[in-house]
Amino acid sequence: MDLRKTKYGRFMNERVPSEKRYQPTEYEHAANCATHALWIIPSILGSSLLYFLSDDQWETITAWMYGCGLSSLFTMSTVFHTVSWKKSHLRTVEQLFHMCDRITIYFFIAASYAPWLNLRELGPWAWHMRWMVWIMACVGTVYVFLFHERYKIIELIFYTAMAALPALVILSMRDRDGLFELAMGGVFYSLGTVFFKSDGLIPFAHAIWHLFVAMGAGTHYYAIWRYLYMPGPSQMKTSR
Repeated sequence: MDLRKTKYGRFMNERVPSEKRYQPTEYEHAANCATHALWIIPSILGSSLLYFLSDDQWETITAWMYGCGLSSLFTMSTVFHTVSWKKSHLRTVEQLFHMCDRITIYFFIAASYAPWLNLRELGPWAWHMRWMVWIMACVGTVYVFLFHERYKIIELIFYTAMAALPALVILSMRDRDGLFELAMGGVFYSLGTVFFKSDGLIPFAHAIWHLFVAMGAGTHYYAIWRYLYMPGPSQMKTSR
């Protein structure tokens, strides 16, 4: 008898091999849905605030880019987990939304960097990252279509690399305001990956991962709002 299953029966199922997908319990399904659904409306409202704070067309476009990435992350995650919860007759749809959920993460990472890459003055060797992040997101999309769920560790490495490489470019910014918040958001995401890979070991592991994502996204949003969109002497915009 699996003692762990006996102890956590309603809150966690047995761990599965790496090539298979973990099947959450009913409680875990509910938590997976709730922990991202909770942030859909705040993300839309927050994105709208950046739009109304925009002073020019480039800021407006950037607010839309970032806002779409932010709200899409929480929306698509919630839709996928809801479909997965009720998947008895929706297996094909579940697979489709799972792929969309994975693709959305790539574009969310690109969108999260867009305000810093678009609205801050970068070093002469760093400007190309403004479009490179979107190419990386497109490459990730192709990977999902070709190898979805086949090489999970490689997929995690791709996400991590895409999240880390643009950060090196941002270090070239002359204005360093907001870097602490960017670093703290990165810490939240990094700590969350521990739970992302702990289904079957820690009850509600995926929901906990969702909470770390929300904390990371919230920290980054605060930095974007405070240092890029709120008027003040600390704000330095790219010469356009």
